[in-house]
Amino acid sequence: MTPDQEFEIMRLVLDKFLWLGFIIMAFGLYLMIMAPELMYKGFTMIIAGGIVLILFTILIVKEFEIIKAGE
Repeated sequence: MTPDQEFEIMRLVLDKFLWLGFIIMAFGLYLMIMAPELMYKGFTMIIAGGIVLILFTILIVKEFEIIKAGE
């Protein structure tokens, strides 16, 4: 498999995890809007979603740099 093909497969898989982070953040926002008494829970969900997004973004960048360096 070529490095470009490997990167495309990795990108497709990790894209799903990035969507997961976005959904977690959206659910946290939903909780904050619909149940203001549970605002801390919604805020915690937003922070967790942000952490997921940051971790997987770092992973994508690191893998992309490895593939580019190997060319």
